[in-house]
Amino acid sequence: MANRSKSYLILTLLVLGLVFLGTGCTGDKNDKGSVPAKKTSSEITGSQEIFLKGSDTVLPLAQAEAEEFTNENPGKSVSVTGGGSGVGITALIDGEVDIATASREMKPEELEAAKVNGINPVEHTIAYDGISVIVNPQNPISELTFGQLRGIYNGSISNWKEVGGEDRPIVTISRDSSSGTYEFFKEEVLLGDEYRPDALTQPATGGILLEVSQNPNAVGYIGVAYLDESVKALNLDAGAGSVAPSPENITSGAYPLSRALYFYTNGEPSGLTKEFIDFVMSEKGQNLISEVGYFPVQ
Repeated sequence: MANRSKSYLILTLLVLGLVFLGTGCTGDKNDKGSVPAKKTSSEITGSQEIFLKGSDTVLPLAQAEAEEFTNENPGKSVSVTGGGSGVGITALIDGEVDIATASREMKPEELEAAKVNGINPVEHTIAYDGISVIVNPQNPISELTFGQLRGIYNGSISNWKEVGGEDRPIVTISRDSSSGTYEFFKEEVLLGDEYRPDALTQPATGGILLEVSQNPNAVGYIGVAYLDESVKALNLDAGAGSVAPSPENITSGAYPLSRALYFYTNGEPSGLTKEFIDFVMSEKGQNLISEVGYFPVQ
């Protein structure tokens, strides 16, 4: 009897071991040994709602596209929030959104973090934009060279008289470091220099617009879609002559602070995410981009 019980115990242990090998050991990896791609909540549930987060530059464009898309597709929802390109990219890496909106390309370290987290970022260029350098309408300055602009923002130039203006201190306004516009401006204008330590940072483009409109000594930078009569846009000279931030100069590439705007998805889009991106890239969606104040890719 004891030998029979012992045999049953051994057999039971063997069966349990086989079950464990067949199921438990492969729970965290696919058949190639890699971490499976993380899905967003809407992908998992097949929800008729998707979430976008990121660039404040892209925000008005994405909101306009979402409104038109949902008007044409009752029962489907597209939720859009800002916060900065870095915020949106982090949310994509964490699997919290269906689309990250960005005014810059993802950084190598962000791509690596995504890979580690089972996220496969796919880039979609949806529009083009220009960054406009703005001053208060009372400021007589109408243009700056890239060298002057760099000096203003790295701190080596601190008075408007040094660039042909009045004897007034320069108050520099900048986006915060989570912004893709902050990163783009630092790379293209400061050429790796740090922003001056007394620069006033704003978490959103609207804050820069308000500060410059109220302060005759201020200078800031914003996406051209945000331009209005409360501020004055400056011409820029990057070595080929003074160029205005006009639609023609931005689309032709003549304006030196032109850039692409992006959607990032986890892998190739599917379901409602694909439907929305297809709408943005359609003739109607691209026409809407022009209406909002940006520049279509096709």
